[in-house]
Amino acid sequence: MRSAWMAQELLTTFTDDLSEVSLRPSEVAGRYQVFVNEQLIFDRKREGHFPEAKELKQIVRDIICPERSLGHSDKK
Repeated sequence: MRSAWMAQELLTTFTDDLSEVSLRPSEVAGRYQVFVNEQLIFDRKREGHFPEAKELKQIVRDIICPERSLGHSDKK
């Protein structure tokens, strides 16, 4: 459920910048990894937590369109 919601958040935020978001089940329980163009940008095990929407949007933005403002999601 969390991954589907996050995919929707990314597609809504980056409507003109992302062509797709795909979800792939893992053979390892609890795995939550996010890739952009084959590059691992977030790993729940490495980071020690699930990303908040704001955090993941900032990471994705910094890779695909760093000049773009995220409005309220840029505020710390």
